[in-house]
Amino acid sequence: MTEQQQNRVVPELQQFRADIYQLLAALLRSAPSQDLMDFLSQLEVSSDEDGEMVRAWSGLKLAAQTYSVDSVTQEYTDLFIGLGHGEVIPYASWYMTGTLMDTQLVQLRQDLARLGFAREEQVKEPEDHIAAICEVMAVLLLETPQHVQLSFWNKHLKPWADRLWGDLANAKAAAFYAAVAHLAEQFFTQEADEFAALTLDTPVQEGSI
Repeated sequence: MTEQQQNRVVPELQQFRADIYQLLAALLRSAPSQDLMDFLSQLEVSSDEDGEMVRAWSGLKLAAQTYSVDSVTQEYTDLFIGLGHGEVIPYASWYMTGTLMDTQLVQLRQDLARLGFAREEQVKEPEDHIAAICEVMAVLLLETPQHVQLSFWNKHLKPWADRLWGDLANAKAAAFYAAVAHLAEQFFTQEADEFAALTLDTPVQEGSI
């Protein structure tokens, strides 16, 4: 991280958005720990506000209070691992091209390298797993100019993530993760609005990452 990045003042809303990306990454990377379930079950959700995002947070809080870690661990296995693969295949290449380890992954790796991201040796999942992309997006919100965030969003999340959330919400095995999908759907709707507004002020050319 450069000295300029270290000294960068992050607006509160931008920090909150990054935190949600990190939360989604944690929930989608692996089954949640007891500590994470306890955190979610104690969320403070404003009762004075209405709207789908508030309902999504309330639904996730209730789901964390309702389901045990063991049941959610089994649900995660059924949804994302299964025999060969689970009900939901959370990779950009799959949604963009219909196959795994395809051109979308190559393009993502090239962009990550340009941005200074390196894959850790212990990580086995390809970089186009939704959890990994959400983690990158969180870092970009905190450490990079808006045009970089916009370009990455447009190339690596906007074209496919909504379909993933829909598939996850409707998966047969989804119970706790149906609530995760609802939160992700509503958050990504807000993100689409954020980046659509940013587009008006920040024209982005292809390959500008």
